Amino acid sequence: MKLKIYNTLSRKLEEFIPIEANKLRFYHCGPTVYWAQHIGNLRGMTMGDLVVRTFKYLNYETLHVRNYTDVGHLTGDNIGDADSGEDRMEKSARAQKLSPDIIAQKYIDQFEEDTKAINLLEPTHKPRATEYIPQMVEMTQTLIEKGFAYETDLAVYFDVKKFPDYTKLSGQNLEKMQKDAGKGDVSDAQKKSPLDFALWFFKAGVHKNSLQSWPSPFKSKLVKKGRGFPGWHIECSVMSKTLLGDALDAHMGGVEHIPIHHTNEIAQSESANNKKFVNYWLHNEHLLVNDKKMAKSEGTGYSLQEIMEHGFDPLTLRYFFLTAHYRSKQNFTWEALKNAQASLEEMKNKIATLMLFTKEQQAERSEAALALKQKFENALADDFSIPQALATAWETLKSEAMPQEKLQLLFEFDKVLGLKLNETNARQTLSDTPENIKSLIAKREQARKNKDFKKSDDLRKQVENLGFELQDTPDGIRIYKK
Repeated sequence: MKLKIYNTLSRKLEEFIPIEANKLRFYHCGPTVYWAQHIGNLRGMTMGDLVVRTFKYLNYETLHVRNYTDVGHLTGDNIGDADSGEDRMEKSARAQKLSPDIIAQKYIDQFEEDTKAINLLEPTHKPRATEYIPQMVEMTQTLIEKGFAYETDLAVYFDVKKFPDYTKLSGQNLEKMQKDAGKGDVSDAQKKSPLDFALWFFKAGVHKNSLQSWPSPFKSKLVKKGRGFPGWHIECSVMSKTLLGDALDAHMGGVEHIPIHHTNEIAQSESANNKKFVNYWLHNEHLLVNDKKMAKSEGTGYSLQEIMEHGFDPLTLRYFFLTAHYRSKQNFTWEALKNAQASLEEMKNKIATLMLFTKEQQAERSEAALALKQKFENALADDFSIPQALATAWETLKSEAMPQEKLQLLFEFDKVLGLKLNETNARQTLSDTPENIKSLIAKREQARKNKDFKKSDDLRKQVENLGFELQDTPDGIRIYKK
């Protein structure tokens, strides 16, 4: 099977040819852990998870790195100037009166709870940027020695004009970029060009009170021992090099990373390593809310916790994500999520019914089953067309294949879809709920209203231990006998 991937670098579909046979080296830009991740961030992470699951399904050995940024990502990135503004980690630390490392751990823990809830596979490595400072210093030093970078009293910059193919990923016109950038405010008078980007910020100027800093061999008249912190872009170049090597098969992130972050990663990595950095660049589009940009200020930067508080299972959100291609914008509404919940519930109920009549595995597959498997794999091969793959799962349920075949196929497909279909029980809805179960459910509902989620989880476990299963839906709780 030939896997075709849309490569942002070439702007066309290309057949995937790995650097090493049957092996994937994949880097996915992870979150900056200064705040709780909203469901738009989780959609991006899910798209990366679907890529990894597809390669695993195709029997590739997958090396998957998804990082945590815990220093150096400045707020100016929101306005297209990643070297300006305040460090997001420090801004959050000051607001919450906590140290940056405590802030980082707090939101890493929350993020990992969320990714587990929506059933993302664990990456091979989950590096934190602050764990790789010596390697960042080393790569920056290499770029200085090779003439690609220079020092000022405020920072160490990459000299963009030294890298002729700087805009090959974004396709932007460099002359126009330079002209437009020239109209902006240049805070460092020693900076050669407004387009040059920071590899290292000294603990000086606007960053003189930075909460996180490390010594370096770089020279500034304003600080001792070159104290400072890394720029955002050098972090991903270093973590990917250290954990995956100089050359990667694939690198993924949001479309917003194309003109700045990923463009700068390419420039510094290829200049330092003298090798093509990434063969296939993948970029996912954004999640909208009511056809508008998701925004905390509008109250639409929903977290997974808020989704759950509305009565939706986290896997419902995953199902919703599966219904749109990663390169397409997706519009979130509560009604759309309710439809996803109904669809997932219907799928699991059909599987539960199949399980009542299925006792043995089918030894050989019929032509109908083989055709469905081929159709599913063709969807994966077409630039990870997950919505079409999901449609094939529904087609399987409605097909004339034997019940055993249907279940086998669906459980295979779910290795990519990740909906935990194999955990579906052959169950029946209760017509008469025992009084002790009603009492536990009432207590759980009160705990949920009080946002005491630990107590709520404990009460759910008590119900399960008594042989019953609860399903939260927007229309209320459904109770099943295990």
